[in-house]
This record gives sequence, C-alpha cells and structure tokens, in this order.
Amino acid sequence: MIKREKINIRGVYFDSVTMNEAVAICDGLINSGGGAVYTPNAEIVQLCVEQPEHYELINSADLVIPDGAGVVLASKLLGTPLVKGKVAGVELGAHLAALAAEKGYPLFILGGKPGVAATAAENLAAKNPGLIIAGTNDGYFKEDAPIIEMIRESGAKIVFVCIGVPRQEKWIRAHRSELHGMLLCGLGGSADIYAGVAKRAPKLFIKLGCEWLWRLIREPKRIGRMMKLPKFVLGTIFRGKKDSRPRQ
Repeated sequence: MIKREKINIRGVYFDSVTMNEAVAICDGLINSGGGAVYTPNAEIVQLCVEQPEHYELINSADLVIPDGAGVVLASKLLGTPLVKGKVAGVELGAHLAALAAEKGYPLFILGGKPGVAATAAENLAAKNPGLIIAGTNDGYFKEDAPIIEMIRESGAKIVFVCIGVPRQEKWIRAHRSELHGMLLCGLGGSADIYAGVAKRAPKLFIKLGCEWLWRLIREPKRIGRMMKLPKFVLGTIFRGKKDSRPRQ
C-alpha cells in the first residue's frame, strides 16, 4: 500500500504523490469498490477560500491531486511543500487510459460539446491499443437519471467526468453511490484536449509553471478568471495559514 501524506493548502487537503503513485492509487480504488478523484488547481482553492461551503466538497474525494504550479508554490510559501510536485489532471487521465488498456478497464467519457467525448475516446483508443470504450456522452444533459443508467449499463470501470468545476465534483458526490465500483475522475476540460479541440501550453510554459499565461494569451477573455491567481498567491502570503482549516 502506498503511504500518502496529506498537505493542507489553505484548507484543501492535497495528496503528495508522484504520477506513478497516483495511478497506482487509482488502480487500487478500482479494485476496492471505486472512488472519486479531484484535481484542484489554484483557482479552485481560491473558490473554496471565497465560498467555504466548497471545502467539504473538494476534500470529500478519495484522491486529491495538485493540478497546477500555483498550488505547489503555495505549499512552499506555507512551509509545507508538495515535494513530489504537480500532478496535472489531463496527464493523469492519459495515464489512466493506458492503465485501462493494460488491465481491461472499460472507459466512459462524459463532457464537452456534442461529439467531443466521442472524438476524445477515439483518440485515446488510437494511442492505447486494446482500450475498451464503454461509452461517451456530451456535457449538455439536463437530467442525471438517464446518464447514470447509461453509465451503469455500459460496464465502465473508469469514468472521466469533464463538465467543469464545481459542477463535476457535485455530480460525482451526488451519484458515486449509484456508480459503485467505478473510478470517477473530475477532469475539467481534459476531454477537449484529448479530442484535439483545445491545446495544452507548449512544454516550456509547462516547465516554467506558466500554463496560465499561455491560456490567457490564447483566450484574453479569461482575464477575469486569471485574476484569481495573483489574488490566491497574495492571499497565501498574507493570510495563508489563517485560511488553512483543520481537516474534518
């Protein structure tokens, strides 16, 4: 069993794990009744700070990975460094697709605009021979019950839930008991990236921890959301430990 250390970053409890450890933990969850995986970044932690009712939601996952350089920076500023670094959600999803192909775990992808999930599934299957696609559905559904029934009947063992924060986390928490035995992963916009309709930042931006800058350059309309990042860093410097709530 992998020994995990939980690091409190302004009230959100992150698992300090490597990518390989995260994948192994996910594999263990699949074989022990399923579970939930959330991938919060600095923007999501800031959401919790500003709307504290989200703390319980985000911390309810079985695995919480630090998806962003801002979270890793905050851990250092608080004197509780995530020494194993960032584990990007989109990369974890790609590793889980490889695991699914190796172990025969059927994968269901939920999210994106019509056609995106299906294209994402095709691309992942092309990269991972033997990957079983249990099914796909876009994120524009209004009723949960038909989606739950579809996933249950699909035989999926892994479900990528890519419908945005905090909707995806709320959806997972509400339905995880109905989807017992499955690994439910909140992966935000990852389906768009797997489908090729969106691109990750170049490797240099990722290495420098500046993916946020790349997204801002490509989508200037994100400026409002991006302003949460300096707010998060400044808040961590001046009142970070006051915001670090005890684990419930």
